[in-house]
Amino acid sequence: MAQADLEGIYRAYIACLNQQDWSRLGQFVHDDAIHNDRRIGLSGYVDMLKRDFDEIPDLSFNVQMLVSDSRYVASRLGFDCTPRGTFLGLPINGRRVSFAENVIYEFLDGKIMQVWSVIDKSAIEAQFLF
Repeated sequence: MAQADLEGIYRAYIACLNQQDWSRLGQFVHDDAIHNDRRIGLSGYVDMLKRDFDEIPDLSFNVQMLVSDSRYVASRLGFDCTPRGTFLGLPINGRRVSFAENVIYEFLDGKIMQVWSVIDKSAIEAQFLF
């Protein structure tokens, strides 16, 4: 797949997430998707995202950096949000936090097959005294 095509698909995927249009997620995510080496499939992927938006009502995915080739997309996503309760084991309880997530996506047939994700938890910890 051409690099420009993959970037376009990825940006459309991010728009789908921000619109919470779960009925369209299958256009972007493979039925057998893997997240951090755990096979969760499309239904598990949808469940994970729904849970994220339930725990963080003002969640918005913001692409800060994007690099791609014919098979992979690497992205740095920025977040500025107010998670409810505990987030990543930290008692955030509705306070505003800013952090980044570094993600690598492997595509198969134009859909996300595998995701490797790391959230910068230390950036969150640095904003509060825990």
